[in-house]
Amino acid sequence: MNNRPIIPHLWFDTEAVEAANFYATVFPNSSVTHVQKLSGTPSGDTDIVSFDLNGQPFMAISAGPVFKINPSISFLVNYDPSRVENAKEQIDAAWAKLSEGGVALMPLQEYPFSKWYGWIQDRYGVSWQLMLTNPDGEPRPFITPAMMFTGANAGRAEEAEDFYCSVFEDGKIGTRARYPEGPDEGKLMYSDFYIRNSWLAAMDSSLDHKFNFNEAVSLLVQCDTQEEIDEYWSKLSAVPEAEQCGWLKDTFGVSWQISPIMMETMMSEGTPEQTERVVKAFMQMKKFDLAALQAAYDGA
Repeated sequence: MNNRPIIPHLWFDTEAVEAANFYATVFPNSSVTHVQKLSGTPSGDTDIVSFDLNGQPFMAISAGPVFKINPSISFLVNYDPSRVENAKEQIDAAWAKLSEGGVALMPLQEYPFSKWYGWIQDRYGVSWQLMLTNPDGEPRPFITPAMMFTGANAGRAEEAEDFYCSVFEDGKIGTRARYPEGPDEGKLMYSDFYIRNSWLAAMDSSLDHKFNFNEAVSLLVQCDTQEEIDEYWSKLSAVPEAEQCGWLKDTFGVSWQISPIMMETMMSEGTPEQTERVVKAFMQMKKFDLAALQAAYDGA
């Protein structure tokens, strides 16, 4: 199987391109890499945008007010002073931009686990944890998607990590820190794990957050072959009614997209007629069928 990293995918109403361009100004070494408009979807004309934030690929779509982003999956931004020049000042600058029209979930200040940390939900609803990290230990990427297991999922972070590491052949556990006391005693206060050439984080919280995982933030896995798609689909999909257009939900409610890499080429290089046929074909699918997509592209 290929080793392409997992791509966080953000669902917006109409703001995908605007948000991507904004994030490219917030974080260093970042840019929007591709924008495409699709017609004929259930949401009408939709913008699809790819962008890179300091080495972490993202995708976003403007597809109407169907799903709303919440902090169940946030993005931990690792300002390591051994690798990031003027790390604390960079946190302050990013916080100032993200705070415009946003809401602080945890104020930017010193905490026992970090000399400088804050959790902010920006004006588009996306949540960022900006953290001055300890340079000791194994390096982590600049941005790490972080899952919060709360509500009915509270206490399941460790189970989820073990499950994901069993699904992906390169899976391994990284750091695990547990709550020492209180209602979450023994559960994961913070942990990270490695799958599909990507680091992700997980934590438990028994607080009443009134949100949980939904399709607004999904995790996209790009596949080379039908066999690869079939394997991930069979291992991850746990909610049949959520299966649509390559999307599925796992047993924890996390949304995944299992997508063929060939479709990216079709959508970026195909003629308008080819693109229209491919869109029409995949809108009828649950799990992607590579042979049917190729036939649609070829006009067969």
